[in-house]
Amino acid sequence: MTAATETDRALVDRVAKGDRAAVRLLFMRHHARVYRFVARQTGSEMMADDIANEVFLELWRQAPGFEGRSEVSTWLLGIARFKALSLLRKRKENWIDDEAAAAVPDGADTPEVVTMKEDKAAALRRFVDALPEEHRTVIDLAYYHGQSVTEIGEVLGIPVATVKTRMFYARKKLGEALKAAGYDRGWP
Repeated sequence: MTAATETDRALVDRVAKGDRAAVRLLFMRHHARVYRFVARQTGSEMMADDIANEVFLELWRQAPGFEGRSEVSTWLLGIARFKALSLLRKRKENWIDDEAAAAVPDGADTPEVVTMKEDKAAALRRFVDALPEEHRTVIDLAYYHGQSVTEIGEVLGIPVATVKTRMFYARKKLGEALKAAGYDRGWP
């Protein structure tokens, strides 16, 4: 089995036995996702970088206790969320501007369509940011990190039914906010 085809769980088993190369492989596979998740949660690139690195140190420490009840990526995001919340309670830093990150134009679109998409994306990002933290986190995990309802429940430590309820109310609030701002629900 090559490193590219070795499963994350097999790599965690290797980490539990002290294999540093396995940590590097997991880092290469998951660092970007963990970093983006933490950056969205904290709004700080510096905090995201620090926390993402700490997550992999924690992987090294906790690998022997990993029971495989969730996907490795879900487990890592759970560690990241806990570390982000802990750090946010301790300190505040400068917030990054998400509008620049959200404005990635589609080269095939006309300039008018690109502008319409950018405006709507920026508005949607503002509306998501204005949601209560519990709704914002569910939307972020689902739409920006591609997590399933079950995985979101595992990351947040809440029942699937609660995830679905929060998702329902978050979508409802976003739809109402878009409508009130004069945007239709289609794209652009």
